[in-house]
Amino acid sequence: MRRRYTWHIFQSIEYSGEQAQIKLYNFLGYLMDNFTPSSNERNLISHIFRENEVCRDAEWERYFCYKNIEVPEIYSGPHLTFPLTVEEAVGLVEAFRNKKQLHSRYVLQLLLETWKLLRMLPNINRISTCHSKEITICGDLHGQLEDLLLIFYKNGMPSLEKPYVFNGDFVDRGRDSIEILLILFAFLLVYPSDVYLNRGNHEDHIVNLRYGFTKEVLNKYKMHGKRILKLLQKIFSWLPLATVIDQKVLVLHGGISDSTDLGVLARVDRHIYISALRPPKKRHHSLAGISIDSDTDVDTAAISRVFQRRASFTYPKPLGTRDCFQNRSLQDFSDRIRVNMENQLELSRREEPILNAQINKPEQESLILSTDSVSSDTAVDEWKQILDLLWSDPMTQDGCIPNEVRGGGCYWGPDVTEDFLNRHNLQLIIRSHECKQEGYEFCHNRKVLTLFSASNYYDVGSNRGAYVKLGPDLVPYLIQYQASSMTRELTVRQSVGRTERSALRVLREQLFAHKSDLLCAFRKFDSENTGLVSLNDWASAVESVMHLDLPWRMLRSQLVTCKNSEGTIDYYGWFNELAITGSKTDHIDQSLLETLYRHRSTLETIFRIVDTDNSGFISMQDFRQTWKLLSVYLKMEITDEAISDLAITIDSNHDGSIDIDEFMEAFRLTDKKSRLERGRSMFMGTTSDLTKLEGDPNI
Repeated sequence: MRRRYTWHIFQSIEYSGEQAQIKLYNFLGYLMDNFTPSSNERNLISHIFRENEVCRDAEWERYFCYKNIEVPEIYSGPHLTFPLTVEEAVGLVEAFRNKKQLHSRYVLQLLLETWKLLRMLPNINRISTCHSKEITICGDLHGQLEDLLLIFYKNGMPSLEKPYVFNGDFVDRGRDSIEILLILFAFLLVYPSDVYLNRGNHEDHIVNLRYGFTKEVLNKYKMHGKRILKLLQKIFSWLPLATVIDQKVLVLHGGISDSTDLGVLARVDRHIYISALRPPKKRHHSLAGISIDSDTDVDTAAISRVFQRRASFTYPKPLGTRDCFQNRSLQDFSDRIRVNMENQLELSRREEPILNAQINKPEQESLILSTDSVSSDTAVDEWKQILDLLWSDPMTQDGCIPNEVRGGGCYWGPDVTEDFLNRHNLQLIIRSHECKQEGYEFCHNRKVLTLFSASNYYDVGSNRGAYVKLGPDLVPYLIQYQASSMTRELTVRQSVGRTERSALRVLREQLFAHKSDLLCAFRKFDSENTGLVSLNDWASAVESVMHLDLPWRMLRSQLVTCKNSEGTIDYYGWFNELAITGSKTDHIDQSLLETLYRHRSTLETIFRIVDTDNSGFISMQDFRQTWKLLSVYLKMEITDEAISDLAITIDSNHDGSIDIDEFMEAFRLTDKKSRLERGRSMFMGTTSDLTKLEGDPNI
């Protein structure tokens, strides 16, 4: 039971973060579609939507040229020559094992060669076991190099006799994402017919902004990191979508829906989906035949009228056109933030006929959409197919419903699996995308296998990793492992206890970040304002705010110690023991502070977007605009005075710029029980030490 609710805590918070990321991106896309090109706030975010640059391949190669980058004599890392050899690929693995870094010249050269190769590959790779007799499939690695090295140690490195399929999510969360990519790309170049890479939902530059890969690359490659990231955007868009083994086993990252069609997926132009979170905008044409790329900013009212935001997977209907919002600036929108959005939309709808009358021109002078316009059913269908493939999860009941937990893709049932396999003459789906405690899990009458290769994903001891081997009989042979030597030395009780404490620490921080909402919820049950609520009321109030579907009554003993003799809970005392804050927060507006704690990841994502030169710093002006973006996104008002106080507090050296990393670290929640956690980790060696610690009345 403890292990189950611990797992539920981790997954609930993880999926809540993914949902927040998708909502944020949808909101930013909404701003792009509904505010004027001259808006300062629009300019801050427009660069992340410039997906279909009008640029020839030769021009791209010149942009990514590595030849002018010199490798200094003192460089002690691996050297590469091209075409790459097996020895160099193996040497790269050993270099990364020994914590060496590949020089940026070689990184760009390797990535450029990978891009050239990927453009020649089909959307769906089709491979056979008849040559090698056995194929190894790996699930999510998420930047955990230790897991990849352990797989290679146990199973051998890729070769003609040892083909591999890596099923997406190579990056984010872990510390060594770029190293994993470089290893996989190196073996792909050496063995293009024996190494297969499927795209995952984290092979997406928008997702990378939130989950760490962008930051990792910029930290490791400060001078050329921006070029590396730009090239990786193109590489990610060219990764194949799926792999079929012996015409019977489909390997894809997320899953399927009731409309998934391998025929459609095989024909789609996959590279136009730089991010699967936003439908690609096609080109439109004037009557003069001039092609205009829709990602460029054309400040023309007629173009604004033509483009409507497509219904997204977060919102069932379009939010409106640019005309509906009268080209208002974000500043104006922020000033009116207290006005209900529905009233704004209704007002806009009333004014739309007048606006249309002003904008409409004779047909021969207006812009028209081509047959491949953004509103075409074909384009929408293709996008949904890719979205479902990258983001979906299986469920136990029949049917197909939106995946509201993640915010993207769908949940599909065993009946959908059965129909899909029958239509395509398949017998098994191997997918990843979900962390499983044992590293794998069968469902849908053993016709769907979830495979996850990043062990210790949530914390040391939280889960095993696994990979699967398929021979000509196509019977899955699963191998489990745990990469951390520390984990292997723990007893089951120690492992569960450590993971539980980690989950509860994260949960306490989440609860503290929702302090104001929780106080309001408690007061509804405390009409006399005594500061006390019953256990049942405490559990109901917490769930009404957090929406994590956790067994709060059972968790009460782990989260609350301030219970009086009558069994009621002192909720003011509970907040005092939940968390402490850093020294820099004493003079900051408390509502602003709580907003920062609660939406810390979202704020950091916006910071990374605003930091267009990837310097790690943003100006005071951009800092203020970032908070205005956040205030619109959260539909709340944040005063200029509060933002200025916050900026002055952080800018300790008064140079007029904000260090993003320093800012985020200064406002990291610190759990009061963290000292206990550190104490426990010191005694992790023996059960008796843990028992002593748990029995200490002073803790």
